[in-house]
Amino acid sequence: MSRSDTGTDGEPVPAYDRVDVSVLVVGAGAAGARTAIELDDRGVEDVLVLGKRDHGDAHTTWARGGINGALGTHDPEDDWTIHAADTLNEGHFVNDPEKVETVARQMPERLRELDEWGMDYSRTDDGEIDQRFFGAQSFRRTAFAGDHTGESLLETLVEQAQDRSIPYRENVMITKLVSDGETLHGAIGYDMDTGEFVLFNTGTVVLAAGGYAAIYGRHTSRDDENNGDGPALAVDAGASLMDMEFVQFHPTGMAVDEDDPEWEPWSGRLVTEAVRGEGGRLFNTAGERFMERYSPDQMELDARDVVARAIAQEVSEGRGTENGGVYLDISHRDAEFIKERLPRMYERFQDLGVDMAEEPVEVAPTSHYGMGGVAVDEYGETDVDGLFAIGETMAGVHGANRLGGNSLAETVAYGVVAGERIAPRVDGPGEVPDRLVETLVEPHFRDLAATADSDGGYAVETVFEAVQEFTWEHAGLLRDEESLRDGLDALDDVREMAADMAVGPVTSRSFELALDVGFMLTAAEAVLRGALERTESRGAHYRTDYPETDESWQRNIYFERADLGGLTTHTEPVDEPSEAVQTALDEGHELDYHQLE
Repeated sequence: MSRSDTGTDGEPVPAYDRVDVSVLVVGAGAAGARTAIELDDRGVEDVLVLGKRDHGDAHTTWARGGINGALGTHDPEDDWTIHAADTLNEGHFVNDPEKVETVARQMPERLRELDEWGMDYSRTDDGEIDQRFFGAQSFRRTAFAGDHTGESLLETLVEQAQDRSIPYRENVMITKLVSDGETLHGAIGYDMDTGEFVLFNTGTVVLAAGGYAAIYGRHTSRDDENNGDGPALAVDAGASLMDMEFVQFHPTGMAVDEDDPEWEPWSGRLVTEAVRGEGGRLFNTAGERFMERYSPDQMELDARDVVARAIAQEVSEGRGTENGGVYLDISHRDAEFIKERLPRMYERFQDLGVDMAEEPVEVAPTSHYGMGGVAVDEYGETDVDGLFAIGETMAGVHGANRLGGNSLAETVAYGVVAGERIAPRVDGPGEVPDRLVETLVEPHFRDLAATADSDGGYAVETVFEAVQEFTWEHAGLLRDEESLRDGLDALDDVREMAADMAVGPVTSRSFELALDVGFMLTAAEAVLRGALERTESRGAHYRTDYPETDESWQRNIYFERADLGGLTTHTEPVDEPSEAVQTALDEGHELDYHQLE
């Protein structure tokens, strides 16, 4: 249904289509797909899934190593309480214990369900779902499909959604949520192919839109993914964010010669943790297996924050490669084993002229995952009635440092939980109040139209990269007060640049990136403010001026939209785990790394 080009105030407004739908799922990766499947299975037919890319091209496919669940395939003594305990341990006890337990309880059933749906798991000789070691986990609980687990997971979920004929619309970007700060009434976006503006009239939105790792210069995401749009949309609508200062720098991104056009596009791209999980070893340029200095018990399979800082330390002390990295070597393994267990990694480096079975590869820390995100309750709902956030868009499961293999687990676990919560409440799309059409919807469409084809002094790509540069420089792996304050000053400078960009038409890449810049600036501000406020080191957040963990900081930092712009913060203490999980914590389970030697 099209609207006229005259607004409720009598002033011109760009034409836009109106779509009525009961539940709008924003994001078509594993979290969004699993939510839609759960809703359909519970009888909710009026659901629409939106994706910014072509169908099946979600960022889930970039997850390589595995998905956690205490099946006990190899280690029958493992169970969900130990999974939860490992997650809390590696989150440095600022996770939300209830959300952690929800994921850990759900996952054995979710893994078996995916198996029933035909997911292409790697198998044991007996035909069981195979499980591998993964960093900082006490047992082999990471199920996998070679080193393309995310791709296989999404293919399975998309097939299930298609079997159910769940409506899907691709290449649509949401730019604003329609909210009065207390209740959600809809969402605004545009068709990236046609340039058509759209108002989605809905009483329930599920944000499954990924995280914010790509606000950094060296990262494992595509530049047009994980730019913080989910958290930025939510906080603008009146929801809170939480723990945005906790950004995981994966230890092993590709360290490349960025002057080499063949290698440059691969800078920072993920070398899956599965390489270390299958026995890969880290060496500096002196030939030392340096993890013996930093973690003699767990070695390369210690938590990601520990390994990332160890690599950074080696490089800073002059034992790194010319490309600012170290060497990851799995050549002691049989070539056929590597090709079977790590096929995508092997093929990638083979295409670049490197044989992983014969020689090491260069790796360095790279921005990989935002542990923070939108603050939600135990069902994934925000403070704004009708607005949910799940997957990497939500906060709470991972605390200060995500356990490898838990990201995919979170997507399917909370897809089910959110779907269960939403289904009995669905009673139709509702109606966007006239006052919000006049004060929010129509002004936003005017803003979008004014942004398109606008003149300015800065290219959008220049401003986009400026965000990534100051975030990496001032809120990266090693932080201190002076640098963080300088980062906030740089943020203000880039905001001024963003107000003076030359932008192309609505269907252009520059228009999309211009919108991304706005989302990225919100996420970057939250990271900087949270990192400045948290005067301790904990997990992935490392302050060189406060290098110790402070027990009084076992608190979460919340961020809200300020009345005059920007963000305000407050803190709240973390809840206690259940008795069952506390027992598992007290038992002190830990991986015997040397089983891999």
